[in-house]
Amino acid sequence: MKTVPDYFGELVFDDRVMKATLSAEVYKSLKKTIDEGTKLDIRVANAVATAMKDWAVAHGATHYTHWFQPLTGITAEKHDSFISPSPDGGVIMEFSGKELIKGEPDASSFPSGGLRATFEARGYTAWDPTSYAFIKGKSLCIPTAFCSYGGHALDKKTPLLRSMEALSKQAIRILRLFGNDTAKCVRSSVGPEQEYFLVTKEMYDQRPDLRFTGRTLFGAKPPKGQEMDDHYFGVIKPRVEAYMEELNHELWKLGILAKTEHNEVAPAQHELAPIYTTTNIATDHNQLMMEIMQKVAAKHGLVCLLHEKPFAGVNGSGKHNNWSIATDAGQNLLSPGETPYENAQFLLFLCAVIKAVDDYQDLLRISVATAGNDHRLGANEAPPAVVSIFLGDELSAVLEAIETDTPYQGAEKTQMKLGVDVLPKFNRDTTDRNRTSPFAFTGNKFEFRMLGSSNSIACANIMLNTAVAESLKIYADRLENADDFKTTLNSMIRKTIKDHKNIIFNGNGYDDSWIKEATEKRGLLNYRTTPDCMPHLMDKKNVEMLTAHGVYSQEELQSRCDIMLENYCKTVIIEANTMVDMAKTQIAPAVEAYTADLAKSAAAKKAFDQTLVCSYETDLVRKLSILTDRIAAKADELKNALVSLKDADEDIIEESVVIRDEILRIMSELRLACDEAETLTARKYWPFPTYGDLLFSVK
Repeated sequence: MKTVPDYFGELVFDDRVMKATLSAEVYKSLKKTIDEGTKLDIRVANAVATAMKDWAVAHGATHYTHWFQPLTGITAEKHDSFISPSPDGGVIMEFSGKELIKGEPDASSFPSGGLRATFEARGYTAWDPTSYAFIKGKSLCIPTAFCSYGGHALDKKTPLLRSMEALSKQAIRILRLFGNDTAKCVRSSVGPEQEYFLVTKEMYDQRPDLRFTGRTLFGAKPPKGQEMDDHYFGVIKPRVEAYMEELNHELWKLGILAKTEHNEVAPAQHELAPIYTTTNIATDHNQLMMEIMQKVAAKHGLVCLLHEKPFAGVNGSGKHNNWSIATDAGQNLLSPGETPYENAQFLLFLCAVIKAVDDYQDLLRISVATAGNDHRLGANEAPPAVVSIFLGDELSAVLEAIETDTPYQGAEKTQMKLGVDVLPKFNRDTTDRNRTSPFAFTGNKFEFRMLGSSNSIACANIMLNTAVAESLKIYADRLENADDFKTTLNSMIRKTIKDHKNIIFNGNGYDDSWIKEATEKRGLLNYRTTPDCMPHLMDKKNVEMLTAHGVYSQEELQSRCDIMLENYCKTVIIEANTMVDMAKTQIAPAVEAYTADLAKSAAAKKAFDQTLVCSYETDLVRKLSILTDRIAAKADELKNALVSLKDADEDIIEESVVIRDEILRIMSELRLACDEAETLTARKYWPFPTYGDLLFSVK
């Protein structure tokens, strides 16, 4: 029987395979391209393509595909076989360096935000040699970037790679100033914690809202939800355990570092966390992970829900983005020394992050903005829409001492006393974990907690990488021209702390008083919804910063703004149309049928005994009749609002505002009436599984 080390990465054309299948010269040249970004020689590409094809065919592959991440938020692939005709009427298996390096998928039907016309179909995919190829099914998947015929990025990977280069360039400038002449590059690394729900396929198929939108648009609260906190870290149920076991097996074969699994807070909610890795690889892995989670679930008669808020009244699902930066030699630049106060390099990089988050808090909010995440942010299980940084007591005290130029009295290590002699003694961490903070320092990394579970992590890391690169550029420009390096460094760190301390908050982010303090006293931004924040992508300061580092062109930024707002509008419109259909064709008829039977029951009792009052049936018929009329009226109001929206000649920003203010309001009112009707309607009449069924059905 194979152990995990035996089969880990067996479907990946990784460094082990390259060493074994490539000549020493080709391997050395390819590694130079991967590690240092040197230009790829076509002869090397041909040799790599042949080795890659031979390896893939030996593992049962018949096709190859350039696997890319368009602006749909999911992945895309077009499959071509390896076969070429031979003179004798047979076929041979071929794959060239040219086919490895470049592909030409039809780009006409992918979102472009006006970067190209629909009839301009040509697009290109370009191999990303820094992310290993892998086998999925019978196809060799080659991670690639995707661009238009005119050279505009039509994907999430290209700007991500650009942001990583920008961050590395500026970080290296800082390291040189501190005497580090050996580091060749600085890489950001990410470990995204993925939350998700599991429901049975049978019940999922009976819910049109889940099938069409990924979330329940109706559903009364069950008698029990997450009140007892008994699901969190609880014993994993056998069916879920079997799912997790197979999921781990499939992920490990693909070299994905799945590490931690557990039950989350809400019933039927779970989490899977990987070991962190280089950001573009982590992004590829997370996209692949979400796909495999859903495929494996289907094999177990389950459905994996990745929507941010699939059920009202219980916790939604996030994706915590654990971000750090390190040199190619492995030195973590966010790792404090034994005495953080004296660790000037650490403090400068820390200040760069603080400055970046404060200066570009709007970009971080924009990077996680979707219709689904709008339901989650600000709820009791998720950070507020206000961006702030948690540093913990010790680091906050260090920064305060620097700002006020007073001696820092280092915190003593506190030994934890558990009151039981047999238990081991250990020191308490000097930094607590703040689960309410959107952006928390956790020892040697920052945890950005605002991402929704279905988000591509590329967007958040593009903004984070580039904003930090901008801070480092400002620092490097000043320090390189400083007459006295140490004096300028100390002054710059002190000024950063003074100018940006308003973004630091170590308290309870769920408290309403914090939101008031953040916005009214500290001047922090509170963009509650996607229409609130997305137009600010095109603010002058944001455009200038992102274009200066070459991460986006202005045209690419405008396209992202338009696409994200269009996605928001389309998402809510699909939900609204689904609500109208369910209310009119399923819920209202079910309530009517139950009401009619109640009336018949009351009439039958009256016929049997004229003295009977039948108050139960009469009162219930009255309530249900009122609710049925309200459901019908709200469904009609919602339908008419959708028609008016379609007929209106408004731009995408105006349309998104109407959807936020009008469409969502009517949807909420329609749901309220339907959910109340559910609590009064006999179970056998209700047309689909309830919240109680969905949340507690997986055993």
